[in-house]
Amino acid sequence: MPGSGSSRIPAPALAEPGAAVDLTRVPVGRTEQGRSWLLRLLDRHLLVTGCTDAGKSSVVWSLLRGLAPLIRSGGVQVFGIDPKGGMELGRASGLFHPLVYGNGEDAVGLLEHVATLTRQRAEALREQNVRKWNPSSGQPFVLLVVDELAELIAYQPDTALRKRAAMALQSIVAQGRAPGVCVVGQIQDPRKAVVEFRHLFPTRIALRLDEAEQVDMVLGDGVRERGAEAHRIAEDTAGVGWVKVDGRREPDRVRAFHTTDHELDELTAYVTGGRADAPAPLVLVGSRGA
Repeated sequence: MPGSGSSRIPAPALAEPGAAVDLTRVPVGRTEQGRSWLLRLLDRHLLVTGCTDAGKSSVVWSLLRGLAPLIRSGGVQVFGIDPKGGMELGRASGLFHPLVYGNGEDAVGLLEHVATLTRQRAEALREQNVRKWNPSSGQPFVLLVVDELAELIAYQPDTALRKRAAMALQSIVAQGRAPGVCVVGQIQDPRKAVVEFRHLFPTRIALRLDEAEQVDMVLGDGVRERGAEAHRIAEDTAGVGWVKVDGRREPDRVRAFHTTDHELDELTAYVTGGRADAPAPLVLVGSRGA
């Protein structure tokens, strides 16, 4: 496939400010057949699974680069949680409104805020007799990126915080698709005990995994038998994986673009217009100060 072996697929140039972005077809890499790997965010949540150094961040940064014109304009508002203290998402913190670190009260509070926001957006759409969010609704599309879900919903030692986090996150993924809220969750351990509601993520990506059994845990029963051997991906091919979308029988082998530190600086400058902070997001209808 393109970019196989230790070679990588370079990230494309950023689109011009104001360029149209299709939330059903965001380019993030290449497929094994050499076609563009396009991810749908509208009406979707994404679960990205892979062991250490498998390239989970490549998927997230490629996605945010593809969304850059809308993030810059305020058409997409990105929330972020980095339980590892900013080691991952903190590299481009200007893209997020806000980005919180750790797995404590601030992180759980942000999850609960987005859960409340999701419910209120749904109520606002119902009052307008609108079934689903659309770009003309006057509200931005909301993207919540969580770097390591397990730190919040499985490994958090405080039982009360862990339960609050799991309840809020499950509420978002269960209700967020229609009101224009999308979760991108990253995780290393795909066991059901860690993410009991992984079935609520219609798009699941398996990068390099440690064990054969984990492939079916992520992509679904029988997918490994149809060739998706994510446990056999070479260690020097970060960003290579398999993607399975609900409703499609066959998985696709893909590779995400490689984004350098320089390109992350470029992305931050592009989104913020060179300012230290990104422009203020659009006022959310129905937020009521949540």
